Amino acid sequence: QVQLVESGGGLVQAGGSLRLSCAASGRTFSSYTMNWFRQAPRKDSEFVASITWSGGTTSYSDSVKGRFTISRDTAKNMVYLQMNSLKPEDTAVYYCNADPMNKFWPNYWGRGTQVTVSS
Repeated sequence: QVQLVESGGGLVQAGGSLRLSCAASGRTFSSYTMNWFRQAPRKDSEFVASITWSGGTTSYSDSVKGRFTISRDTAKNMVYLQMNSLKPEDTAVYYCNADPMNKFWPNYWGRGTQVTVSS
């Protein structure tokens, strides 16, 4: 059974930092791109960052570029999102996503972790 389990969310003051983790299990992800998305109340889901499992190529949304860093540990099957200089507008539920390069393969989602940034 494939699982993506997020952790590390919480309440932090503006300017603070959090590190989110995504534990991936149940299959090999070498042909996947691992993404972080977020959804704030009454807003659409928003892409945050991505990393290719095999090559480690990263991409970021403009809203987090320079403040957030995505990384992965292939030996531990973990994906991380280091979030620095947090702003109240970063408040959202953050979701880990595994997107296959082969679009006939399944796409996986975690259940999310809440991040709240107080001003």
